Amino acid sequence: MKKFICLVAGLFALNLTPVFGQQPASTFIEHLAAVETANKEAADHAPPLTKFNLDFPGGTPKELVAAIEKAMGKPLNAIIPKENADLQMPPLKMNDVMVPQLFAALKAASRKTVTVSNGYGNGYSQYNGDYGFETGDSGTDASIWFFHVSKPVIPPSDPLQKVCQFYSLSPYLDRGFTVDDITTAIQTGWKMAGVNPTPELNYHKETKLLIAFGEPTKLRTIDDVLRTLPQFNYPDFPSFLTMSHQIIDLQKSVYQLSREIHVPVTNSLPAEKSGK
Repeated sequence: MKKFICLVAGLFALNLTPVFGQQPASTFIEHLAAVETANKEAADHAPPLTKFNLDFPGGTPKELVAAIEKAMGKPLNAIIPKENADLQMPPLKMNDVMVPQLFAALKAASRKTVTVSNGYGNGYSQYNGDYGFETGDSGTDASIWFFHVSKPVIPPSDPLQKVCQFYSLSPYLDRGFTVDDITTAIQTGWKMAGVNPTPELNYHKETKLLIAFGEPTKLRTIDDVLRTLPQFNYPDFPSFLTMSHQIIDLQKSVYQLSREIHVPVTNSLPAEKSGK
């Protein structure tokens, strides 16, 4: 770029020669060579980049800058946006490196492909993301570095439309279940699945309807609970055992009465008539 500017300046000077007098071509060539020599000398006299050894255990961008400053023995000009200050970087162990070289390697190592959802029911897309320190110049010990994170732009998900569903609890209440039994099972399922917020539930006593309002995917738990409930209510064992004893006692009483009134009691079938 500097060579191009010098060349343009030289050509501009040639265009002015009719006013100030014609200069031989050799003079311009000598002047251009002198400019190139001066630029080379300036580059040769630029302060060399500091080399250092780095043993960074991992951490935030601020902690990395502090580790580099300690290794270099001089301050490092760095800007870290607040929204990226907590990003965790991997451990870095390097020997005889310079700041531009280190940051270029860090950026390359952080590059990865991220898969994100396009929204509810719209599939997925892949994006390339990375992070690192960048500068506006060629990179020297006096450069100003800024920390930048390339994140995929995730499209906003379509809000799920909530619906109102009605469930008849009459068949289940007739089997001996209570409204509290059913709603507790539903809410337990939501809690275990991490559903937050949960749909709203309301029981209408007159019609025995359970009314639910929420996202369709979350209301499926209600269908699962109602479908899994037993088809009949099992009696508790103590009551069942008591009823069994009562039936046995009644059978004994019937047998005793039948003997007293001389009525034969038999469980056998009538004998078949003989065909003879």
